This record gives sequence, C-alpha cells and structure tokens, in this order.
Amino acid sequence: MQRIHHVAYRCKDAKETVDWYGRVLGFAYTNAFAEDHVPSTGAYDPYMHVFLDCGGGNVIAFFELPEQPEMGSDPNTPAWVQHLAFEVSTLEELEAAKAHIEGLGIDVLGPTYHGIFRSIYFFDPNGHRLELACNIGTPEQYAELERVARPMLEEWSETKKAPQHAQWLHVDPGSLVE
Repeated sequence: MQRIHHVAYRCKDAKETVDWYGRVLGFAYTNAFAEDHVPSTGAYDPYMHVFLDCGGGNVIAFFELPEQPEMGSDPNTPAWVQHLAFEVSTLEELEAAKAHIEGLGIDVLGPTYHGIFRSIYFFDPNGHRLELACNIGTPEQYAELERVARPMLEEWSETKKAPQHAQWLHVDPGSLVE
C-alpha cells in the first residue's frame, strides 16, 4: 500500500457539503462523478460523488444519494465514536481553527487533552463528527505507547476493561495544581 486514496461518506446535499468544507476547513473541491448506475454493481442508484482535497495528498469524498432513504445514525453507536480527524501543525493553529469555526456559529468542544495530542470536536452539516488534532507528544512517549500497544490489546481482549499501561495519557500537566 502507498496511502489511503480517499475516504468516502454519505452527505445530505453535495453542494452544501462542498461549500461547508471549503468555508469551514478550507478544503478545495477538486472533482465529481455523477452516474445513474453504480459502476461496480450496475444497480440503478443515481448519485453525485464529490471529492475534496484536505491537503498533504489526503482526499475526503461524499456521496449524495437522492433516491435512498434519509441519512440516519446508527442507534447502537454513540455519536462520538465514528469521526474523521484532521491534523493541524501547532496549538496556535488549533486555537485559531476553533475561533474560526465558532465564529461561523458552529459549536466546538475542546481543546481536549489526549496526552500525545490536543483536539477539538464539532459536526458537519451531515451529522458527521469531525476532529482537528495537534500532536504534542515526545518521541519517548510515542515509543512507550508502541511498546505497550500489544500488552494493552491482549489485556483488553481478555478482560474488556480499560488497561492502565498508558494511564499517564490522561493527566493533563496544565491541570496540575502545586
């Protein structure tokens, strides 16, 4: 594998989605496909498939499916679980993005501390949860997380309880009081 070619999600309105991602996140609208029949299956199902450049060779795409039932959420999966996370370079960029997004009237949660990154969360007009994240970890922290990854997975597989191997991730040094 070389990289992810694109990730595709459903949208309610292709034009609204393209315009929103351009205005809110600065993503460039690059191209679209529109068909009455699905090329892979031959099934009749008219669609508009739009592609947005997220930067760094990353592409997100959306399908508008006007003849399908309305979009809905999975009632068995909490809204915070399925999300798209985009990376910004600095904490200043993260704060600026938060201010920009809130300035557009969009509710933003965070920044949230995750040990090796901080992030903000918000929803697009289709109900997809988005995250902007800024890495703040040290090489030693990333190495430690890699070292404990397999033991954590094994413990989780056996107990279905949160392993404590990386508990240090949850202590925000900015919240410590001396």
